[in-house]
Amino acid sequence: MCEYIILEDNIMEKYIYDESNGLWYELQGDYDIPCITLPAEKDNKPIGLWGQRHKCYLQEHKKALYTTLLTSGKLNSCLADIDEQATAREIINAELIYI
Repeated sequence: MCEYIILEDNIMEKYIYDESNGLWYELQGDYDIPCITLPAEKDNKPIGLWGQRHKCYLQEHKKALYTTLLTSGKLNSCLADIDEQATAREIINAELIYI
């Protein structure tokens, strides 16, 4: 399953590779920690007021959805889209008030 990289002097290397899942692990004390990173998002759109408010809502009330979006790398694009929609709706509502 896991194969430790052994140097010439019988000293274990700090990294191991697990062929069953294709992940590298780093030895931290007595624990093997997987060497993983979050995926980079394709576009970095700015997140405005409504996006920030929705982020707080997700963090407080929809923790599983927030974690899923964060780990999949889709959180910022989702928040930016929500911010754009809310801003557009706010502009439409403002126009209706002045008509």
